[in-house]
Formats: sequence, structure tokens, C-alpha cells
Amino acid sequence: MPYQVYVIELSKKVFTENKRFREANPQFNGVLECLYVGMTSKTPAERLKQHKLGTRSKKGFDLSASIVKKYGNMLRPSLYNHLNINKMSRSEALKMEKELALELRRKGYAVWFN
Repeated sequence: MPYQVYVIELSKKVFTENKRFREANPQFNGVLECLYVGMTSKTPAERLKQHKLGTRSKKGFDLSASIVKKYGNMLRPSLYNHLNINKMSRSEALKMEKELALELRRKGYAVWFN
């Protein structure tokens, strides 16, 4: 099954209201956006919908990230489309998720990823 990475813009309230998010982003100066980076076998739009609706798996597991459910605003395809030209395996997508998140942090964004 092919995987891809995606980026969701979060409300800046996440920085003031969520201590763990703030502690993960000491470099953030408030200029750029707060972001969530993830990877999925779905389309990024389907995955955002799952996060926002709090979708559960057939076994009853919550498939949404609480941070996206509460603060997620919209997809930011300009930050990830170039990475999804070639489909990735799950392990490649996990690696790319981390690399993209750390790259965006270096650029001045506040970023959350798992």
C-alpha cells in the first residue's frame, strides 16, 4: 500500500494553550504558522477529515490526533506535494514525516509530529 506525507496548518492557539506543543517548539517566534506533519495511506484530504471527525477504526481505536481535531484548520499542499510525486512504503513515509517536520522547524515553523 503506498503512503504519502501531509501537512495541516493548526490554529496558533495551539502554541498558547498546549504546553507540550510549546515545549517541542522553543525556536518558534510567532511569525510563521503552527503545523502538524503526518503520513497516511489515504489522500491528505481524507486523512484531515478523519482527524476532524474523530474517526474510529473497526476495532474502536481513535484514528484522529487530538491536536488536529482541536486546532486543525487546513491542508498546506505547497509544503508537501513535491514529496509525494513517488509513492512511498510505510517505513519511507515515516522517515520522510520526521525529516519534513524537522526541516519545517528549522525554517521557523512550530511543528508537531508523532
